[in-house]
Amino acid sequence: MTEKPTAPQQRLDRWLWFARFMKSRTSAAELIGGGKVRVNRVRTVKPSHMLREGDVLTIALRGEVRVVEVVALGERRGPPQEARLLYRTVHGGEQAGWGQSRGQAAEDARRRKGPRSGRA
Repeated sequence: MTEKPTAPQQRLDRWLWFARFMKSRTSAAELIGGGKVRVNRVRTVKPSHMLREGDVLTIALRGEVRVVEVVALGERRGPPQEARLLYRTVHGGEQAGWGQSRGQAAEDARRRKGPRSGRA
């Protein structure tokens, strides 16, 4: 019998780390184990869940929900510019400048408005 070619796969915790959603694989595994990640609308609690290109992830992180499509599997944890090539945002996440805390986004908005009057 001939074997069907399988699509490349990667562990979910490893991909989240490569894509820079989490600072470590351990914290990625804790996020997944806590039920904060869904793959194709199905909650998974296994960090070893195998991910494929085209899968859609729903991630609840830091008080926000992010929906992203896996565009590519990572080969390494590279710089942020490289990490952003691994996914595309499907829905949401752009409101507070994803990648920044809400405080950082608010501070950026204040800076864009210019200096406050009456301050020395």
